[in-house]
Amino acid sequence: MPLPGMRGTDHIGFTVPDLDEAERFFVDIIGCTRVYALGPFERDDDWMSTQLNVHPRSVIRENRHFRCGHGTNFEIFEWSTPEPQGSQPRNSDIGGHHLAFYVDDLDAAIDYLRSEGVEVLGDIVVSKQGATGQRWIYFLTPWGMQCELVSYPHGKAYESESDVVMWNPTRPAE
Repeated sequence: MPLPGMRGTDHIGFTVPDLDEAERFFVDIIGCTRVYALGPFERDDDWMSTQLNVHPRSVIRENRHFRCGHGTNFEIFEWSTPEPQGSQPRNSDIGGHHLAFYVDDLDAAIDYLRSEGVEVLGDIVVSKQGATGQRWIYFLTPWGMQCELVSYPHGKAYESESDVVMWNPTRPAE
């Protein structure tokens, strides 16, 4: 049986080494909007360990919430912890991840990122099979987090074969 009452993704949280740098990148380069900030959070008991699975003396210096277009919100953290922090995971690492941003014009978005000094990786990939119709490319944040630009202005192949209603930039909001 599925999770009772599940409606979708509310937000994605991730940790960055410098919250001000992250805000400049996501607001000034990507175009997100800062919604609000919280913190600092620090506890003298085991709450951090029990609730968040981190060292009990870890401190959330601050977390900031951002809205990025029509997508999921981001909750971005900056931590101070007595333990050494790990490096930015790659997609192939356990816990590896990336953020994908939908754009209407992939080529224009790539040109813009490059003009802003953002490292764009490789060449545009043209998807196949169920994702036919999609083009994508990866880029890196200033701290090395993987992100992706993706575009499928005419939809993806699987959408014509599936009863599952997915977000599509060419379909009016329901």
